[in-house]
Amino acid sequence: MAGKLPVSPLAPEKFPTLPVIDGVRFAALEAGVRYSGRADVMLAELCEGTAVAGVFTRSSTRSAAVLDCQEKITEDLGGRAAILVNSGNSNAFTGHSGFDSVAKITAAVAETMSIDAKRVFTASTGVIGEPIKWERITAKIGDLNAALEAGAMENAARAIMTTDTFPKGATKTATLDGVEVKIAGFAKGSGMIAPDMATMLCYIFTDAAMSREVLQQCLWLDNASTFNCVTVDGDTSTSDTVLVAATGKADMEPITDFADPRVRIFRDALHAVMKDLAIQIARDGEGATKLIEVQVTGANANGPAHRVAMAIANSPLVKTAVAGEDPNWGRIVMAVGKAGERAERDRLTIWFGDILVAENGWVAPSYTEEAGAAYMKRDEIVIRVDLGLDNGTATVWSCDLTHGYISINADYRS
Repeated sequence: MAGKLPVSPLAPEKFPTLPVIDGVRFAALEAGVRYSGRADVMLAELCEGTAVAGVFTRSSTRSAAVLDCQEKITEDLGGRAAILVNSGNSNAFTGHSGFDSVAKITAAVAETMSIDAKRVFTASTGVIGEPIKWERITAKIGDLNAALEAGAMENAARAIMTTDTFPKGATKTATLDGVEVKIAGFAKGSGMIAPDMATMLCYIFTDAAMSREVLQQCLWLDNASTFNCVTVDGDTSTSDTVLVAATGKADMEPITDFADPRVRIFRDALHAVMKDLAIQIARDGEGATKLIEVQVTGANANGPAHRVAMAIANSPLVKTAVAGEDPNWGRIVMAVGKAGERAERDRLTIWFGDILVAENGWVAPSYTEEAGAAYMKRDEIVIRVDLGLDNGTATVWSCDLTHGYISINADYRS
C-alpha cells in the first residue's frame, strides 16, 4: 500500500543523514508478510549491556507483541538485545495464534543471534485481525542476521512503513561533561494516530551510558509533550510502541541517578528527536495537505489545556475547514466548548497565526475574512486559543482531513 501512495506534499526534502550509533547494527529484507517488491522486516542488534526503555499503547485490544514487550521491558538482564519489526500485518486480535507467533519469532531470533529470548523485542504493524504468516519472517532471520551493518538505519526505517509516504528519521547530539553523545531514531505512522501513551512505532538509539531506570524516566516524561501531542484521526492503534536503547558506548561516567545534572541536557536532545518525529507523523497524515499546530494557553492547568487542544485538533469540522482553506473560526469555538473543560465565552481569544480573530466573546474588530482566507492558503496552519483563566498551556500537532484519507482507508485491505 505504501508504495502506491504519492508522497505527502508536507514531506521533508530528504531523509536526514543519521549518525552511526556505536553498539547498534541494522538490517532490512523483503519477507512477503503482505507487501511485495519492498523490504517489510527489519532487525536491530544491540550490544552487550544496552539499556532498553519503552512506552506502549494503553489500548485494551493491544497486540500480542505489545503485551510481550511490556512484560520484558521492566527486566534489566544485561547482555545483547534485538528488536525485530514487520510491516503489513499487526498480529493484533488474532487470539492464541498471535501469542504463538510472537513466541516463534522471538525464539528464532534468540537462537540465530545467541541472545536471551527475554531480550528480544518484537513489533508488528498493519492489518488487524488476520493471522500473521510468521514462518515467512522466521525464514529470513538468518539472512537478516548476516546482513547487519551499522549504517543501515534508513533501510530499517523504510521497512516498517505501512501507509506512510516517506520514512521518518531524526537526530541530535548532546554534550555531557565534554563528551558528545549521539541520539538518532526513526518512526512510522500515518493513520490510526491518536496518543494514549505513544502513537505509532518508534525506535531511538543513543550511545549514552545510563541505567534503564533513568532512561525510562526520560522517555516517559518527554513522551507527554511529544508523541502524546500528535493526532491524525483520533484513533489509537493496537500496536503503538516506542523503544529507546542506550548502548553505553560513549566515553562517559554512567548516569544512574535522575537527579544527575547531565539528565536535563540529555533530555533536551531526546525531546528534540521525539518532537521532530512526532511532527513528521502529522506531516504524513493520511491524505494530509496541511500541518496544523494548535496552541492553547490560559487554561486552569496543563491537563485541561491539552484536552482543549486535542478537541480542536481532532475535530472533523475544524480539520475539513482547514482542508478547504475556510477560516471558519466558529468551528474552533465549538471544539473548545465540547472539550468538557472550563471555558468562558467572554474571556476566549482566538488567532490564526498572528491574526487576531475573536476576543471578548465576539469577532475582533480588526479581523477581516480576507485576511483569514489568505492565511488558510498556507501549508502550515497555527491555531492559537487563550482561555483567559490561568497559566495552563499545551501544544499539539495534527493535519487536515481530506478525501484522500477516506480513499486510503476505504482501500486499505485491497
